[in-house]
Amino acid sequence: MHLGRTGSEPLQARSALRLRLGLAAFGLVWAIAGTVIFSVLGQMGWAIFFGVLALAAATDLVVVVRHIRQGPHYQPGPDVPPYHPVRRR
Repeated sequence: MHLGRTGSEPLQARSALRLRLGLAAFGLVWAIAGTVIFSVLGQMGWAIFFGVLALAAATDLVVVVRHIRQGPHYQPGPDVPPYHPVRRR
């Protein structure tokens, strides 16, 4: 089934949420490790940098998990056709 281009693809884009979840978890682990290592070494500038990076990765994890739990509207499978975004008035 060929759906063709409608011109609204950016509004209907789908994110690979499971991949993003894995990458955010990987980044969180390494950012926490960097924070601990640089704190032990006494490099507070780098420790703060990695702490902020860990906070960003944790925030991304929360957002991704929330979108996954919202169901097929945000994480459709291959059997779900593209949908038109909900228009708010």
